[in-house]
Amino acid sequence: MLDKNGIAKRIAKEIKDGYYVNLGIGIPTLVANYIPEGINVVLQSENGLLGMGPFPFQGEEDADMINAGKQTITTLPGSSIFDSAMSFGMIRSQKIDLTILGAMEVSENGDIANWKIPGKMVKGMGGAMDLVASAKNIIVAMQHINKAGESKLLPACTLPLTGVNCIRKVVTELAVLDILPEGGFRLIERAPGVSVDFIRQSTAGKLFADADVKEMELN
Repeated sequence: MLDKNGIAKRIAKEIKDGYYVNLGIGIPTLVANYIPEGINVVLQSENGLLGMGPFPFQGEEDADMINAGKQTITTLPGSSIFDSAMSFGMIRSQKIDLTILGAMEVSENGDIANWKIPGKMVKGMGGAMDLVASAKNIIVAMQHINKAGESKLLPACTLPLTGVNCIRKVVTELAVLDILPEGGFRLIERAPGVSVDFIRQSTAGKLFADADVKEMELN
């Protein structure tokens, strides 16, 4: 079973050379720490930054340099800073090759709910709806089950939706799953020490899996 850094490390393997990548709030921000060596990638933050680097070491933070989640960040040589209007212009014109988002729920049809729990105060949706409506490719980084042991990969989302039929891959503490065009989760890889049966029991939506599913390689 993976921790949050393990999820981020596995997702980093999906990044290709030359990609422009947007990292959402939460687990996705950790991906910046695991970009493979030799891969040239430009990280974009919707609050107005292109060329984001890994998190700063303790004591080296600059309070004026933050990502969309208000975490302190670093910048790489050649980075640029601009207003949010230009940032969302990049997103809406599909200049971003890969978007990595967190989620509260994902359905077997590729719907995502990641911005609101009814009855709880939130500041707003932020850039999530623009990202899911405009992204060429979206990977979700999330917990497979909640604190009550209930699946977060569902036949249908129960929380307010952010986007419909837009997610194609999910990486959790248990597994890597593709979402099939006809609906359903396809188990691609399992986390170290996790059985296919346990993943099946932890997935409320339709799950398709071969008898022999390979274990994730994180190195």
